[in-house]
Amino acid sequence: MAFCISCGQMQVDGTRFCRFCGGQQPGDQLIARLRMEAEAIRFHLQQLQAQQAQQMQQFGQQQQNQGNRW
Repeated sequence: MAFCISCGQMQVDGTRFCRFCGGQQPGDQLIARLRMEAEAIRFHLQQLQAQQAQQMQQFGQQQQNQGNRW
């Protein structure tokens, strides 16, 4: 299922015009490209989050090691 880009009503996949507002819907090629871009962004975000978690873990270990010296 898809949603109208104009009014937000639920549409059947492949619909060219919204049955509620008449707004033209994006073509299948555009939708496929946008889905690929969204997946690439999601993958990149997951990588950044994993990197950030690793950095936080390293920072915590450094803080713990410094606390043991005093």
